Amino acid sequence: MVEREEVALPKGPAFEFVRSALAVNDQIRQLDPKDIELFDIVIVSRNHTQAAVRLINSINHYGLCLERLSLTEGTDPTTYLEAWGVDLFLSPEEEDVRRAIQAGYPAAVVYKSDVADLPRDELRIVFDGDAVLFSDEAERVYQEGGFPLFYENETQKVSTPLDEGPMTKFAMRISALQEKFHKKRVPCPIRTYLLTARSGASTGKRAILTLRHWCLQIDECNFNAGAGKGAMLRAIRPHLYLDDAQKNIDAALQENICAARVLYGVQDEETERKQTQKEPRKKNISESNGEK
Repeated sequence: MVEREEVALPKGPAFEFVRSALAVNDQIRQLDPKDIELFDIVIVSRNHTQAAVRLINSINHYGLCLERLSLTEGTDPTTYLEAWGVDLFLSPEEEDVRRAIQAGYPAAVVYKSDVADLPRDELRIVFDGDAVLFSDEAERVYQEGGFPLFYENETQKVSTPLDEGPMTKFAMRISALQEKFHKKRVPCPIRTYLLTARSGASTGKRAILTLRHWCLQIDECNFNAGAGKGAMLRAIRPHLYLDDAQKNIDAALQENICAARVLYGVQDEETERKQTQKEPRKKNISESNGEK
């Protein structure tokens, strides 16, 4: 370990997101040097304390202003989420993400990918709609009765706001940072997107009215009407993409985009069910002894 302390760690999938978020902090300070409401990024690792030397060297190597670190030597890192005041927890460890979500924190599994360098002058975040920005109410209706029942449900409830989803609070925190620039009437470096499988004319209205009810401004809304999301993601080139469906995450990874899966709702339940079916069934003691 010690002999490699001077070797910088390779960039991870969230590197460009972090670097651009820190660049946004610089622009916020230009608006108001005393402003302390910034992106506050914490690195949490299960590594031993001595691994901090290489981690710190790597942070300095890439020129990142990251001061908050937790090295837990195997302790569950979600133990410290409340202490850090976390608004978004990203981890490659699914179990940690599930614990964070169960504790009420916005969290998602981030996947290894070869993310290309992205411009630092803008931070682009893409949210899926149902089961991410919104609750999974409509998604459950769709799974139960297909598009006809989904359309009927959305038509009847068009004026009824959807419940909040697992990423609503995070989106609102991002919106609050954007408002700093809007109040000063200067260009905002943060750009948010809604990228949903909903159709615009038939089922999109409820989504827009829900955002209005929340007073949540999303810069761009893209209603894909069930089409794949890869082409749109290629055009947007987001620093972070949040979705609950594994197929959409896979499409993003093919575009070398930092994609994080939100473990929530009916899509996650279906993914877990399929994984369970793939696992070999364990024999009980009676079966192993040939008893019935």
